[in-house]
Amino acid sequence: NNCFQNGLLPVMLPEDQVKRIIANAEASPGYRVTVDLEAQRVSDDAGNIDVGFEVEPFRRHCLLSGLDDIGLTLEHEDKIAVFEARRGPHGSVLAAGSD
Repeated sequence: NNCFQNGLLPVMLPEDQVKRIIANAEASPGYRVTVDLEAQRVSDDAGNIDVGFEVEPFRRHCLLSGLDDIGLTLEHEDKIAVFEARRGPHGSVLAAGSD
């Protein structure tokens, strides 16, 4: 949860794939790994690594859209404005048609 709230993508891969990535990185200076959230895949430029991973759809949406808790709330800004317009002077919701 902390990773997602800080905009970081935690990816769990099979241990053998992680060991291959580490070995390739140690053997090849400049070795590059790509983590593609949209495709939910981890791959390398050499074509030695190509493995999928799972992310909850809600978490994926938030990361791809750059949404934090405030951004998620602002996605409902129109509904919030309607609610706020219906509130009475003491915070109670007025019945439709009353002032």
